[in-house]
Amino acid sequence: MDVRMNKENYYLDIADAVLERSTCMRRKYGAIIVRSDEIISTGYNGAPRGRKNCSDLGYCTREAMQIPSGERYELCRSVHAEANAIISASRRDMIGATLYLVGRDAKTGELLADTTSCSMCRRQIINAGIVKVVARTGEDDFTITNVDEWILKDDSMPSKI
Repeated sequence: MDVRMNKENYYLDIADAVLERSTCMRRKYGAIIVRSDEIISTGYNGAPRGRKNCSDLGYCTREAMQIPSGERYELCRSVHAEANAIISASRRDMIGATLYLVGRDAKTGELLADTTSCSMCRRQIINAGIVKVVARTGEDDFTITNVDEWILKDDSMPSKI
């Protein structure tokens, strides 16, 4: 009897293949949106259509400015993988869907064990009607986040006013 891989790792492997198109010099991400076992769309991080990618320019602005990961996204040339997947799909197709996300270090190719969506992508995921995000944290390991958790734990609200 053949042992089949679970669906989460099947879709995460596809998202891992999608990230190979990424043009980011820091971190490569791939995302796919799946509903009812059908891939709705894919996305990877890279500059908007028609603009030069960091890999084409040979430098990353945020890296050159020594900006830590997770900060000052407005200086980044890339559109995130999740956003690109959402842009490529119809909202009616995303309602009730799952987004699968994989991240790798661009220089070493190592999986990013802390892969998660940034606050901007979380907002887009919420508005798209996606209900679950599965993020790879190891070769066969992953986290599953119910998007309702992001709605209830609103990271855009200050902890103290």
